[in-house]
Amino acid sequence: MLNTKRWSVDLEKDLSTYYPQIKQAADLLQQNEVVAFPTETVYGLGANAKETEAVMKIYEAKGRPSDNPLIVHIAEVQQLHEFAQIESEKAKALMDAFWPGALTIVLPCKPGTLSKQVTAGLSTVGVRMPDHPIALELIRAAGLPIAAPSANRSGKPSPTQADHVASDLEGRIAGIVDGGSTGIGVESTVVSCVGETPVILRPGGITKEALEEVVGTVSVDPGLTKKDEAPVSPGMKYTHYAPEAKMYIFHGSDEDMQRHIQKYKAEGLKVGVLTTEEKKSLFAADVVYSCGWREKPETVAANLYRVLRQFDETDVDLIISEAFSEEGVGSAIMNRLQKAAGGRTLPSFQ
Repeated sequence: MLNTKRWSVDLEKDLSTYYPQIKQAADLLQQNEVVAFPTETVYGLGANAKETEAVMKIYEAKGRPSDNPLIVHIAEVQQLHEFAQIESEKAKALMDAFWPGALTIVLPCKPGTLSKQVTAGLSTVGVRMPDHPIALELIRAAGLPIAAPSANRSGKPSPTQADHVASDLEGRIAGIVDGGSTGIGVESTVVSCVGETPVILRPGGITKEALEEVVGTVSVDPGLTKKDEAPVSPGMKYTHYAPEAKMYIFHGSDEDMQRHIQKYKAEGLKVGVLTTEEKKSLFAADVVYSCGWREKPETVAANLYRVLRQFDETDVDLIISEAFSEEGVGSAIMNRLQKAAGGRTLPSFQ
């Protein structure tokens, strides 16, 4: 067991006040230790992307399959030239438009520059520049490209608060930089810019519509729905973001959803419902949690993982979630729900 250090940083105050704490965390990264830190999406679990010894500690702490590539985080564009080839004009346009921000861009990786454990043996690497002052300051202080998946045990909901990180990884990692709650709440959008047409490998905080305003046509990788292909991006394989109770998604009417609730309750099961503020009074279940406003999907994204973790504090046997539109950020919301449910859905009553 490691003695996990924790540093609290108040973003309401001048960040320079906290430089000694950030420097301590950066020193651990330079020593090939693993440190969790906040980004604008979720908390990341960072390590030196150049050293296999450091990167393997991420996989060990998370219990993560080693064929799942990691995203590399940078604080300055010039860092990118150390390990990636930037040949695509569309990639440059996306960087100009969305960095720093919730966009990961997949580019050809220069051989021998990063640990092969970062790329999972692929010839490409996903890179992003986070839009969070603590993340940027930490990366600058470390002077390294930082490999960082979400800071949770593999398969669990991603952490949007430092307490979520501690719950999963206390004693397994060297440190946690506590910067309060994250903003967007779902991970970055991942876009491959290896070919002529950019391809979304994982929906996230930046929508397809926003990408197309900058570079024109953007396609969606069919691997998002195929289970038998090797993942070329985090989030494309395995059950992710899952609460402990079995979860189902329901696409039908509110009345039919309540019928499912009643059916399971009649079988002696305790039922949880994941819904929205507009609908929470419609369902009579053992536990009903709202994750935001249906008319404001960005609030659903921001609260989704927190609410999934709340269910783990209850004794429900199963969770039924309402479905959402897949327009805009709804695409990321439904992607995460489908992963959390392992693809399980409930049929409408005939």
